[in-house]
Amino acid sequence: MIKKNIYAALALLAGAVFAFSQIATATDYAAPNDVGLSADRLENLKKHIADYVASGRLVGATTLVAKQGKIAHFETYGHINKETQTPMSEDAVFRIYSMTKPITGVGLMMLWEEGKFKLDDPVSKYLPEFANQRVFTGAEEDGSLRTVPVEREMTIRNLLTHTSGLTYGVFGNTPVDQLYIKAGVFNPELSLAEQTRILGGLPLLYQPGEAWVYSLSVDVQGRLIEVLSDQSLGEFFQNRIFEPLGMNDTGFQVRPDQLDRFVEIYAPSEEEKQLVAYRGDFYGDFTVKPNSESGGGGLVSTTLDYWKFAQMVANGGELNGTRLLKASTVEIMRQDHLPDNLNGIAGGQQGLGFGLGFAVVQDVDKQGGSTNIGEYFWGGMANTIFWIDPKEDLIAIFMTNILPSGIYPLRNELRDKIYDAVDAD
Repeated sequence: MIKKNIYAALALLAGAVFAFSQIATATDYAAPNDVGLSADRLENLKKHIADYVASGRLVGATTLVAKQGKIAHFETYGHINKETQTPMSEDAVFRIYSMTKPITGVGLMMLWEEGKFKLDDPVSKYLPEFANQRVFTGAEEDGSLRTVPVEREMTIRNLLTHTSGLTYGVFGNTPVDQLYIKAGVFNPELSLAEQTRILGGLPLLYQPGEAWVYSLSVDVQGRLIEVLSDQSLGEFFQNRIFEPLGMNDTGFQVRPDQLDRFVEIYAPSEEEKQLVAYRGDFYGDFTVKPNSESGGGGLVSTTLDYWKFAQMVANGGELNGTRLLKASTVEIMRQDHLPDNLNGIAGGQQGLGFGLGFAVVQDVDKQGGSTNIGEYFWGGMANTIFWIDPKEDLIAIFMTNILPSGIYPLRNELRDKIYDAVDAD
């Protein structure tokens, strides 16, 4: 009996240590007023998101605001699962979808620092399946595609800036997008290596460097990481990013011990009168290990884990004495790399450029909502978002899981509420 009690106590202690490792330490927090934020106006942010939940437009969410490297606001709202009425928790695990992309970009640039490749190397130097590609120019009446040879091969820089010639296959309906689906690029039984081999044999949508198109470029980056590091993408992330930063709840699979805090994903019912659990085309079973670890959208994470990643980037590649990147490398990544002829994302209409893994605000008026030039950010399909503002030394993170993307104007509303707290006298 005594031994059993001792073992039970040790198990509880181990669990407590593990749980503590999941959260930020007391030194990572500060009162809002101590870092130049208005506590009263941050309450407006809290009320705004709480109203979304109370009205049934969201089931649950979290908001985090850090300034000067300290978390000054961290709130939870609603429920992890409305059927079980499990309250939202600080360590809730979310599908972050495309917020995976900046992590992949950081991983690739870590290998760049090690001299594994040059940014303007052709992708085919490391992934031969991308050699001798052809570019779509039109479709014949019988549905066959007209193509021409590439004028120059796609480079790794093109992958990092979404100017590779690739498309996504699920967000557009061009003949090339349709070909991705017909060719089985998204077959869940395939490995990442098999997916990129298929992708490399398909026509590009446009000549590399001639357009910005949101694409599978980051999944190809993930395969590059595997080849250059001689590890699976998940192993590389775990060994080189997650473990060093203490991101203990981030990965490509939800562990059994995380299931009770894994956030259900919702979408409006057909009548749009209430939210129901989503099981559509973009639903994936994260409780099983994927055959293909998607660097473009495959991770789950927590709000605090993602803050650790974002704070590392905001600090110039370092967090609590652990350095993943040089400050000069982060500086390169957060600068606009789109050539003048592209005029930014969406023809410049959104006031955005694109760096090496992040969108970059170039024109505040066109972007809409409060922001600053130089802010860099990205979001996830299930309406998550984060941004880093170097001018204000500020990080903001919003987590929820609801589809479709952009269902509410949350992102601009979040910016307005948070910058209202920054600008307060």
